[in-house]
Amino acid sequence: MTAEWWRDAVIYQIYPRSFADSTGDGYGDLPGIIEKIPYLAGLGVDAIWMSPFYRSPMADAGYDVADYEEIDPLFGDLSDADRLIATAHAAGLKVVVDLVPNHTSDEHRWFRAAVAAGPGSPEREMYHFHDGRGEHGELPPNNWKSVFGGAGWTRLTSPDGTPEQWYLHLFDVKQPDLDWSTERVREAFDGVLRFWLDRGVDGFRVDVAHGLIKADGLPDFDEEQSLLDGQSGPMWDQDGVHDVYRRWRRILDSYDGDRSLVAEAWVADPKRLALYLRPDEMHTAFNFQFLDNPWDAPSYREVIAATMAADEAVGAPTTWVLSNHDVLRHVSRLGLAEPGSSHEGLGAGDEQPDNVVGLRRARAATLMMLALPGSAYLYQGEELGLPDHTTLPDDLRQDPTWFRSEFTKPGRDGCRVPMPWAAEEPGLGFSPTGRTWLPQPDSYRGLAVDVQDGAPGSTLTLYRAALAARRGLALGSGELAWVPGGESVVAFDNGPVRVMTNVLGAPVELPEGYEVLLSSVPLHGHVLPTDTTVWLTRG
Repeated sequence: MTAEWWRDAVIYQIYPRSFADSTGDGYGDLPGIIEKIPYLAGLGVDAIWMSPFYRSPMADAGYDVADYEEIDPLFGDLSDADRLIATAHAAGLKVVVDLVPNHTSDEHRWFRAAVAAGPGSPEREMYHFHDGRGEHGELPPNNWKSVFGGAGWTRLTSPDGTPEQWYLHLFDVKQPDLDWSTERVREAFDGVLRFWLDRGVDGFRVDVAHGLIKADGLPDFDEEQSLLDGQSGPMWDQDGVHDVYRRWRRILDSYDGDRSLVAEAWVADPKRLALYLRPDEMHTAFNFQFLDNPWDAPSYREVIAATMAADEAVGAPTTWVLSNHDVLRHVSRLGLAEPGSSHEGLGAGDEQPDNVVGLRRARAATLMMLALPGSAYLYQGEELGLPDHTTLPDDLRQDPTWFRSEFTKPGRDGCRVPMPWAAEEPGLGFSPTGRTWLPQPDSYRGLAVDVQDGAPGSTLTLYRAALAARRGLALGSGELAWVPGGESVVAFDNGPVRVMTNVLGAPVELPEGYEVLLSSVPLHGHVLPTDTTVWLTRG
């Protein structure tokens, strides 16, 4: 890593409830993560990012925070968090934690105080409380929808049964949106940032980073909202968000150790996204255009070039990602009949991906991604080639998307299934009792860590080799130069490495004078097969 570690780091996302369970209750926890730190260090990543572990009623798997400065008992306590940070640092790993600033839980003390204080109170200024429209206020303040489905407003009822004001929730009804135009909210989060920075965290992944500020007057917006698309409208990507991040940047810069911010901002225009990365704002932002790209070589060339150019214009690195806790894993996404055409979760009644073909493409996509300059994020289990659980029984689903869409959208549970550590142990080694909060598909047994560990050609072996080569050749801090490769080949040089990805094309001859350093599948002869990536060096 460079001195500014976030510029070229590979960060491994941990979804705490699904990583490793130390207690046997079927839910992953912080002590379980601590036990796996040697595995993560051995994988060759530079940092870990943990999805929320804060106190929460778990209406949205912890993204409904009831206390930003307490650990939910499901995961442990503050001493476990301190021990995890210290253990990771001792192993040479940075620690990034999730920050959820767009909304809280309705069980957070701020919201409870606001409800109790009544209309017009200072406490209500922290959230979007508004009178309704209509003769008796019976209509919501505007027509905004929740991205989980259904209305974006809920009306309060006084203890005596009298209808009251409405509050905004762009996500679940139990996730009221904070009003970031008020200083009370900004000061409260100054304290949250300092609380975790004082405990030694190296950065924050900012949830819904494009959603904090709403347009003045909260005007109607007729388009249906969706969870993870290049979102537009009066509730997204308002210019006022940049004042928030400039304030946060000043706080982070006051600490030693080069602390960082990474934005989860679903902004379609690369130039708009780059505004979050100006020198006095955030350090990095996920490249969701790359994640969402179809399996198509010209499109990849276009997206890579456009996003890197926009980021370079503000002096920022590009941050690559292929999977996370919100989208169909890229093994399954690339195994669809139209590969990469959708990141939405799948149910048993939907098209079932070809995960054999998908894994071949996913390995090729990963090798392409890890050879690009900038930083990269990996989602737990992708180093094993895990597919989504696309036949999860509907009665076991927990994602609020499933319920608020009136059972029409399966949601994100399929990518959140517990990790398989050991093929012959109960629960595939996830839990000492074999309990798992979601069932693992049968395919996970053959993909368990102990099956792949040290096995030639396994996906785990490929990831370890790629991460070691990436670090040894300083590819993250390199420069990209496009080279001719043909219509179906994404080809570029980065330092001493030539990278070629054949996307759906006929086999092509590899260039003379090069030797194969890494290949996503075994090669036969000096030919690059379809759906394959190679890293080449001069012979």
